[in-house]
Amino acid sequence: MDFNVTRDGLTLAGIYEPAPQPNGTIAILMHGFMSDRGYTDSALLVQLAQHLREIGVGTVRFDFNGLGHSDGDFANMTVLSEIADAQAVLTAVQDRLAPQQIDLLGHSQGGVVASMLAGYYPDLIHKLVLMAPAATLKDDAIAGRTRGLVYDPHHIPAQLPMDNGRTLGGFYLRTAQLLPIYETAQNYAGPVCLIHGDADHIVSYQASQRYDKVYQNSTFHLIPGASHLLNGAARETVLQLATTFIAD
Repeated sequence: MDFNVTRDGLTLAGIYEPAPQPNGTIAILMHGFMSDRGYTDSALLVQLAQHLREIGVGTVRFDFNGLGHSDGDFANMTVLSEIADAQAVLTAVQDRLAPQQIDLLGHSQGGVVASMLAGYYPDLIHKLVLMAPAATLKDDAIAGRTRGLVYDPHHIPAQLPMDNGRTLGGFYLRTAQLLPIYETAQNYAGPVCLIHGDADHIVSYQASQRYDKVYQNSTFHLIPGASHLLNGAARETVLQLATTFIAD
């Protein structure tokens, strides 16, 4: 069913899918940079939601601002605005669904958002799954190289056109350079499952290794041959790892 959330005048397009036999846990799923909540059966978050519902976990997934069916302009998107989106969804889940426990699962940039949100709300989040978390986005912004864009990191333009026709806002890069990603994330002391592929050419698996070092209660799974999208032969492994972690 629709689970739309309003944040600062923007409507975020969400969907809530209850588990057939609910166990009291709701999982909030977060997608990556330029992606969406998943609208096909092959999408990672769609498949993950299906597996979670089979173990009694209801799921909420949504499009970040400027993506999918949500309001907003992608050129105005930043990691900070996505954290604000996620916080609004977290509050809505608490208020509307009143779950006994809330888990967060994020892929790529959604993993960074999930990790920081858990750091801000360590008392509310039960478990955390980070799949190819894109914490290297800060290093990329500092170096002046982001997703195929090359720019002067000390003189960032207001907008940068991308090859896919989208426009990345310069404020995204300026804020990315100063994000306290690991410093915020480590405030969460609950169980963390880290999943990354060793063939990820977009986000080095060293990002997950660093998360593993700062967390108090984490497990790191490096999947041989898996790409950033964690698709192909690796997909079933990812789904099983995440589902088993949430179920235990």
